[in-house]
Amino acid sequence: MSVSGYGEIKLFAGSGCPELAERISAYIGVPASPWEVVEFPNENLLIRLNASVRGQDVYLIQSHSKPVHRNIMETLIAIDCFKRDSAGRITLVAPYLAYSQSDKKDQPRVPIAARLLADMIEVAGADRWMTLDLHAGQIQGFYKIPGDSLTAFHILVEYFRKKNLSNAVVVTPDLGFAKRGRNYAAELKLPLAFIEKRRIGDGTDREALSLIGQVEDRDVIIVDDLVDTAGSIEGAVEIVKQHGAKDVYLSFVHPVLSYPAAERLRALPLKEIVCTDTIPIPERKMLPNINILTVSELLGEVIIRSHEGRSVGELFNE
Repeated sequence: MSVSGYGEIKLFAGSGCPELAERISAYIGVPASPWEVVEFPNENLLIRLNASVRGQDVYLIQSHSKPVHRNIMETLIAIDCFKRDSAGRITLVAPYLAYSQSDKKDQPRVPIAARLLADMIEVAGADRWMTLDLHAGQIQGFYKIPGDSLTAFHILVEYFRKKNLSNAVVVTPDLGFAKRGRNYAAELKLPLAFIEKRRIGDGTDREALSLIGQVEDRDVIIVDDLVDTAGSIEGAVEIVKQHGAKDVYLSFVHPVLSYPAAERLRALPLKEIVCTDTIPIPERKMLPNINILTVSELLGEVIIRSHEGRSVGELFNE
């Protein structure tokens, strides 16, 4: 594969999502390029390429999964390494971007870390970026370089469409996800309900206040972009069950699953948990009712189209 102005695709698999990188590599038919990532006793990192990327179209596949800050530094050092080896173009493919929840000053004397991360990625030398389901859409505006803000929405919708849950209702765990929840409901031709919430304590957990909509004697599909500690999900499941819901499904994109998410989800009466492989799930956090859908074909296709200079919007009939 080549395109005017750039050489061949060079694919590099970061430590944040090696299995997903393998699937993307298989889809586009380009093996991951060899490199060495060395961590010294003082936790400093060294990246050494085992082949030149001069003039090539480089794609770094790297999710900011745990350990988050190590993977961010690996991202930045890798981009700098590609730049210093005179890569023709460098694209960061970050299925999950860290700090996506720090997108604004919502209280005094706090940072906007998502903007800081965008600045660091640009300064390191990236020419483009690509990600899935940003927690806040305005993060796109933090980047001066072009990028592709994609969504796994169609993958999840198609999965639930095949289940033919005709007597179901889509529920969002807070009003902030209402617009995207409406899109799920419209595509699945199902009614929509909302859970009204407010922050409590230091803002790391939430309290369910009330349900807006009808779930009695219906199956429920709770939709969200990510699950971190699962506090909001725990409250959402409890309230829909209190209002007479039948089977409850949980659908989200990014399985962050910080402690105690796995324990909370395991204890909840969930028929099925559906997420994607943007973040690898450790064996200790795997649940018997979880189904992981891959985003490798979506990201692989976008990489091919980006490399060949073709429209990405055509994939979504845009």
